Amino acid sequence: MKKIILAVALVASTVGIYSFTTKKAGDAYSADTAKSKVEFIGSKSEGYHTGFFSLKDGEINVEGGKITGGSFTVDINSLKITDGSPDMLSDHLKSPNFLDVSKSTSATFSISSVNYVSANKADINGILTLKGITAPVKFTANIRGIDDKKLFAEASFSIDRTAFGMSHDPKGNLADDVQISVHLFAKK
Repeated sequence: MKKIILAVALVASTVGIYSFTTKKAGDAYSADTAKSKVEFIGSKSEGYHTGFFSLKDGEINVEGGKITGGSFTVDINSLKITDGSPDMLSDHLKSPNFLDVSKSTSATFSISSVNYVSANKADINGILTLKGITAPVKFTANIRGIDDKKLFAEASFSIDRTAFGMSHDPKGNLADDVQISVHLFAKK
């Protein structure tokens, strides 16, 4: 009987200690897919093309009013051209020469680390997977606002399209770098 009482006391004290020392993991905010988008500018020798993709889903982690991590899925099939080019450009960009939506309709980005450089700017390191190819991506994000219900952040950076298997350029006039602008709205 003494052993049972001692075992119960030991379990109770262990549970009590861990309940006061467990660190809260932070808050998860869900991406607002209706408002968030990923814009792009692809340049060539005689001009450029603009467009955007929608998010399928995403979650951003916040602790102590600061972003600590997150992951996102971009809907590649949602590609919209915004520069007035014909619909055939959208089809061409979705083809195997570029995004190859017949094999994959989404891209993912996962945050690896966040380093705040000021109260509302953070250097973000992460992993982008596009067309089944994974590569590191880093950029500085501008955190426009975080409160207990929502957040808004933006970032602009470039990626090398050839690093993701998009080397098609029969005339030799496409720039390798594609400019990306992310506008992320999220809420609890």
